[in-house]
Amino acid sequence: MRGPKPPAVVLAADERQDLEALLRRHTTAQQIALRARIVLAAADGRNNAQIGRDLAISLPTVRRWRERWLIFVGIPFSQLSLDARLTDVPRPGRPIQISDAQVCQIVRIGCEAPADSGRPITEWTGREIADEAIRRKIVTQISPRHAARLLKRGRSNRMACAGG
Repeated sequence: MRGPKPPAVVLAADERQDLEALLRRHTTAQQIALRARIVLAAADGRNNAQIGRDLAISLPTVRRWRERWLIFVGIPFSQLSLDARLTDVPRPGRPIQISDAQVCQIVRIGCEAPADSGRPITEWTGREIADEAIRRKIVTQISPRHAARLLKRGRSNRMACAGG
């Protein structure tokens, strides 16, 4: 049994060229390239099921990016770039409160000996890291749990203790 025909995607010549150029760039993220392939296939008249099969992706993914592209029809590239059209919308949730530089400073505290900071302990705890970060005015507030998480992530990435 056949379902409804998906809405047609019509690309101007310059839009098609830009999408194809995006696919040829070596620096294009794979997610963006996949979305560009979906739009190009839709513009070639393929239905969602065919596109999903050819690209080995789910039908909802094809539908989502066909619909997202159609939302931007009529908006010139000067107002909204090709990358912006193919990028995810921002996720909901609280904005980031601690910058990357602050995270690096907090992780560096964990790389120091506690005695160097005048702490009478041999190992850093989440509470001690949080207190020290506030004392050094790196942040105005941070929970001990979050400080411990940042320290754990930083040590596993080995980014902040390397010196930079």
